[in-house]
Amino acid sequence: MKRFVIAVTAALVTASFAQAQVTEEMLLNDAASTEDVLTNGMGRDLQRHSPLEILNRDNVANLVPAWAFSLGGEKQRGQETQPIIYDGVMYITGSYSRMYAIDVMTGKELWQYDARLPEGILPCCDVVNRGAAIYGDNVYFGTLDARIVALNRMTGDVVWNKKIDDYKAGYSYTAAPLIVDGLVITGNSGGEFGIVGRVQARDAETGDLVWDRPVIEGHMGMLNGEESTMTGTLNETWPGDMWKTGGGATWLGGSYDADTDTLVFGTGNPAPWNSHLRNAGTPTEGNAGDNLYAASRLGIDPATGEIKWHFQTTPREGWDYDGVNEVVSYTDREGNARYATADRNGFFYVLNREDGAFVSAAPFVKDITWADGIDENGRPIFNEDNRPGNPADAADGNRGDVVFSSPGFLGGKNWMPMAHSPATGLFYVPSNEWGMDIWNEPITYKQGAAYLGSGFTIKPNYEDHIGSLKAMDPDTGEVVWEYQNPAPLWGGVMTTAGGLVFTGTPEGEFIAFDDTTGEQLWSFQTGSGIVGQPVTWEQDGTQYVTVISGWGGAVPLWGGEVAQTVNYLNQGGLLWTFRLPEQYASAN
Repeated sequence: MKRFVIAVTAALVTASFAQAQVTEEMLLNDAASTEDVLTNGMGRDLQRHSPLEILNRDNVANLVPAWAFSLGGEKQRGQETQPIIYDGVMYITGSYSRMYAIDVMTGKELWQYDARLPEGILPCCDVVNRGAAIYGDNVYFGTLDARIVALNRMTGDVVWNKKIDDYKAGYSYTAAPLIVDGLVITGNSGGEFGIVGRVQARDAETGDLVWDRPVIEGHMGMLNGEESTMTGTLNETWPGDMWKTGGGATWLGGSYDADTDTLVFGTGNPAPWNSHLRNAGTPTEGNAGDNLYAASRLGIDPATGEIKWHFQTTPREGWDYDGVNEVVSYTDREGNARYATADRNGFFYVLNREDGAFVSAAPFVKDITWADGIDENGRPIFNEDNRPGNPADAADGNRGDVVFSSPGFLGGKNWMPMAHSPATGLFYVPSNEWGMDIWNEPITYKQGAAYLGSGFTIKPNYEDHIGSLKAMDPDTGEVVWEYQNPAPLWGGVMTTAGGLVFTGTPEGEFIAFDDTTGEQLWSFQTGSGIVGQPVTWEQDGTQYVTVISGWGGAVPLWGGEVAQTVNYLNQGGLLWTFRLPEQYASAN
């Protein structure tokens, strides 16, 4: 009799969860939903904006902690996750490819999954993970050994575990997956190892590969188990066999524009960094040396993986100015459907959403040396004196001329996502004011070894600040207000309809600003540097805000002189959730 009761109970529970599965329609409406957070970016347009206004300019000063959750253990490295929230459960990822399920009301752990990474992984820029995806009854996340894992969201049990590529060749994966029409869409990491960037789509239920699109010209795509089309035209913009190890990692993931049914992915630096080895022509010879489609934004058909359009932000790139920065879908003040992206190269671009065509560009950092501007076609006006020298021209052939370039190779903006407010029409861009000494060196490809051909040292541009949160007007290119921070900014930004902008600092301060004036309205010391991504949601009439604290990422590893100035910052791993006290919430 007891076995029968258990069986019936299990059947009822299964039926209940089946009715509560996450659907494509729910993902589509995530930006408007307030009781959950189902997508990385708080909507697949990546605006990172909440329509909630329970918490607002007038009462945010009363925000207090509701609970905190420790990731625990010795694995306290950079924590860059964005929480996913559904059905009373919060899902976060942690450094070293871990996932946690947490009760949203109490902060109690429900289950934990550890990927148990093999020896020999080759992560470029810390052992971070930027979040999960949810669909049906599964949650999905990637691992540092270049795998994508589906877990049952109730139990944490593995549903399937698939290989993206060979970690021994330098491939890894750190981004949050993207779900579109029952497909799990992933990119890859590893551009510093001469890998080939690609975007892949898998069946969400089985993990079976549906299509594969390499992003470097000359490589063949795949659809339903068969070769589809070549990316670009062989040797049109790459010399010889350089395309075979051409880089272009799609390491930050992508967005989905439902209005045009288009995936939009950014691509990283071409490999190697030494641009003289891969320039097939001069700037006056059309696009011969552009090295497509590295350092670009791509519009991709989600059903087939075919490239619809491309826009290259840094042709013949030679400073490690990856083009992966998120592409945000929005509508401008005149009702035009636009994309916005703040590139690592220091320019803020506006593109047309129908075809990715160039609309405008403006600098969002103060000192750009590699280009004198952007022309009417969206191509940079190169400052040829600021290109690192060719080692072949040096007397000993070992080191080209050293130049000082700004921004530094970690970018005017790196991975940390900006946010948009439809109310103000502004974008809130986390940026850094730094430069670098950079030079080129000879290099040959060896599988699993760093494939740079460059040396560098990052330096601050100003004595009083490096980090700079800027409120950017996409219509005019004007910086409306700016918050300056002594240490580099490396965390995400969120806006709300309550007139608030949230972000965190490496010093551990979680801050709320007035979205119109930039006035600091509230802050809380979290105990470690914030390099994660805040979210907000509503539960039983109360608005909550969550962010993870845990210093790390690329700055301590690659930051040169800047890394030395922040070496006092403590690592950590603590998830903070905040709310208004009852009297203030009820008064509102």
